[in-house]
Amino acid sequence: MTIPLGGGIGLRPAVEADLPALVALLADDPIGSGREARAGEDLAPYRGAFELVARDPAHALVVAVDGEEVVGTLQLSVLPGLSRRGALRGQIEAVRVRADRRGQGLGAAMIGWAVEEARRRSCSLVQLTTDKSRTGAHRFYERLGFAASHEGLKLELRAEDAPAPA
Repeated sequence: MTIPLGGGIGLRPAVEADLPALVALLADDPIGSGREARAGEDLAPYRGAFELVARDPAHALVVAVDGEEVVGTLQLSVLPGLSRRGALRGQIEAVRVRADRRGQGLGAAMIGWAVEEARRRSCSLVQLTTDKSRTGAHRFYERLGFAASHEGLKLELRAEDAPAPA
């Protein structure tokens, strides 16, 4: 089912055939270009992750499409927790709009959908993170009502640092 976002753009669940376009979106910026696969590279790690996300109803990986062409994506994950009286949180991840479609309201429409979907799934709040260097993204999210209320920290775990299986 495709949800109309306006301007001929629709939002639908991602399918495995979308992986090349999704990876291209993830790689299409200075940060992503250093960590994502390039065109023609093996997509096996993405396939495995896609399968995990697709079969878990707590996640919604969606693509914005213009006809059959993928022009944007995001993932919404519903996270249970004890804090805030057992509130569910909607976590928005991997928001991307193709470079030639930016500035046309597509990102705002996608985030609007994610917020409403989180509300429909009984979430009490919606949260996201964005790299500190993405100052334009910070302004974008603040215009949509998000507040920089917390400082996020990350610890990268590398497979070679994992303990050997027992």
